[in-house]
Amino acid sequence: MTSRNYSDPAYTKWRKAVRQRDNGRCRFPGCTSSDRLQVHHIRRWADHPTIRYQVSNGITLCHTHHKLVTKHEDMYATLFIRIVTAG
Repeated sequence: MTSRNYSDPAYTKWRKAVRQRDNGRCRFPGCTSSDRLQVHHIRRWADHPTIRYQVSNGITLCHTHHKLVTKHEDMYATLFIRIVTAG
């Protein structure tokens, strides 16, 4: 498995684009937090190398919701895809 380089310019650009699309807010249903935001890969980074940096494979989540969904990506993937494609 390739390790993630958080300072990779492509990774930085992807995170910025996802946050911009999501207007700097958590996109988890019912949450509008703008604090402690993290960009989450909808389809896991390690499992889907060809879509790692597609903006459509990212969603902005607050720290609380990011912690909730981590390691449960498959459970939330359909919902998150629906959210990011709805606009």
